[in-house]
Amino acid sequence: MRPFHPILLLLAILHVLPLSGQHLEYMDIFQLEFVSNPNISPDGSQIVYSRNYLDVMTDKIQSDLWITPFDGSKHRPLLMSASSAVWSKDGDILYYMSKAEGSKTSQIFKRWMEDGQSAQLSRLTQGAGSLSPSPDGKWLAFTMFVPKKSKAYLQMPKKPEGAKWAPEAKVIDRLLYRSNGSGYLKDGYRQIFVLSTDGGTALQLTEGEYNHGGPLSWTPDGQAIIFSSNRHDNRDLDPQNSELYELTIQNRSVKMLTSRQGPDRSPVVSPDGKQIAYLGYDDKLQGYQIAHLYVMNRDGSKSKLISKDFDRNMQSIRWAADGKGIYFQYDDKGNSKAGYMDLKGKMSTLAHDLGGGPLGRPYSGGSFTVAKNGNFACSQSTPEHPADLFVGNTSDSECTRLTNLNEDLFSIKKIGKVEELWYTSSFDQRDVQGWIMFPPDFDPTKKYPLILEIHGGPFANYGDRFSAELQLYAAAGYVVLYTNPRGSSSYGAEFGNLIHHNYPGEDYDDLISGVDAVIAKGYIDPDRLYVTGGSGGGVLSSWIVGKTDRFSAAVVAKPVINWYSFVLTSDGYNFYYKYWFPGFPWDHEEHYMKRSPLSLVGNVTTPTMLLTGEADYRTPMSETEQYYQALKLRKVETAMVRIPEAHHGIASRPSHLISKVAHVLEWFGRYE
Repeated sequence: MRPFHPILLLLAILHVLPLSGQHLEYMDIFQLEFVSNPNISPDGSQIVYSRNYLDVMTDKIQSDLWITPFDGSKHRPLLMSASSAVWSKDGDILYYMSKAEGSKTSQIFKRWMEDGQSAQLSRLTQGAGSLSPSPDGKWLAFTMFVPKKSKAYLQMPKKPEGAKWAPEAKVIDRLLYRSNGSGYLKDGYRQIFVLSTDGGTALQLTEGEYNHGGPLSWTPDGQAIIFSSNRHDNRDLDPQNSELYELTIQNRSVKMLTSRQGPDRSPVVSPDGKQIAYLGYDDKLQGYQIAHLYVMNRDGSKSKLISKDFDRNMQSIRWAADGKGIYFQYDDKGNSKAGYMDLKGKMSTLAHDLGGGPLGRPYSGGSFTVAKNGNFACSQSTPEHPADLFVGNTSDSECTRLTNLNEDLFSIKKIGKVEELWYTSSFDQRDVQGWIMFPPDFDPTKKYPLILEIHGGPFANYGDRFSAELQLYAAAGYVVLYTNPRGSSSYGAEFGNLIHHNYPGEDYDDLISGVDAVIAKGYIDPDRLYVTGGSGGGVLSSWIVGKTDRFSAAVVAKPVINWYSFVLTSDGYNFYYKYWFPGFPWDHEEHYMKRSPLSLVGNVTTPTMLLTGEADYRTPMSETEQYYQALKLRKVETAMVRIPEAHHGIASRPSHLISKVAHVLEWFGRYE
């Protein structure tokens, strides 16, 4: 439960919050809550979910577990500061993660649902993931990082007693040595473990210099676990080539079940144990490749492509209880949905508007869960609210809303309305989808400034979901346009690969056509246009100001400015050079530089702010510094904002989200 300050508690009782204005303000961010990871009991009678809030004192997203019957009655808190809830096969036990008193690492706990008794099962030194109870209830499988002790590279001479020498040198010889969000990596690999559901010592079942990934799927007899891993000798230079494996519990033997070039992942064993459903594709070295649904025999034979006629990326698969089909999640035209596909490839949609996770920008997300009787639960979001808990049944297309976590805030705060927009690209007359967010109290007879906000990825999508950042822009009096230009996901393989070896390419035409379409509506001041975006949106915003001076100001967030240097400094350098480009940068220098915003910096006159996290290893700070210094040399008005300790997901901490929006608005306000 969200901890209450006594004064806030009194105000809540009086149905008043200490908020000054009618429009959303920076500190209102700390009032937002959202649902994530709903998990329905096997009989469909109860749902446990994570209720997340933004804690103003720790500046972090905190999570508690709540529980509700399927009909929404007796909705109540279950466990504070807990997460990753998973039911036992019979639904009488709930396993979850939480920090024990005095422990720095989250531990595995067990709760008997009949009487509410809980017990700590583990004494882990590293965080566990992918919890999966065995069908017989005796074991709990999970993955955990196992450190590897590295030999000293050399032996330094012994320093005299009492001497204060500089810290010793660090020697790095691994291909993958740092990761965005994790920093410089420790030596070691993620292995599979089992732990008795009565507690005790966790037993390591896999070994070797491989990372073993979830989800972990037990066979019905409890004798084996199916998992995904890239155990090939050339795995670091061939990062997409994962396979499915069978791990036999008794002798810890590992058997490879798939063997094609490309990723095979997310295995789920059928209820009768005879088949395995999984996701994957034949690797064509393209930047955007759709994950398809396959089903094969338990021994890996007779693999069959089920979703060959379905042109959307599939994820989060699970078998129906009768074994006749598979539930899955997908994005379609900026909307996240839950669907069902039978073994002949015929599909239907169960729920739409799935959403959840970070509140900053309107990216795809959310999750769903299905019980044996067809009852399901999901987290849904619209532009009017962050993710709430919804329920339905597979026999009906209607969903029922069970929570309204932000009703208190939005009952006294006006937020911007959102309108869908379809328009035609000037490049090839292709239809492009976007959304317009209006300021609260919008008056169509007035003229408003416009912010073009561009998503990253670039293989991602914005949609009709809640966005705290865009709502703050609207609250400041801006109309906000956000679109899915070519290369965006959720429109099929052909649309996504229009930017293959051609990014940023014609995205410029798609975006500018969207701006023109909104201006044509009559309520935009064409002399007050602004542009911003992060990551891929940083690429495109810097590309735009290199091609036009129509915008009064720009904020380029965490960009790639020079593809040559990016490929050799990003944490994913073993991937980008051959999936996003035709080969090594030194073999294709002209190709790399032609697509780099740095090549257009000589044209830039637009006042441009740069904004990047100092711990960003995806689009490293050196990219920002290159552009900043180039603009300074050209005497273009510019500023560089460095967010301390922030990685590529700048807004992962609430104060960083506020800081990002505040700097954007401050910069734009100077050029009104």
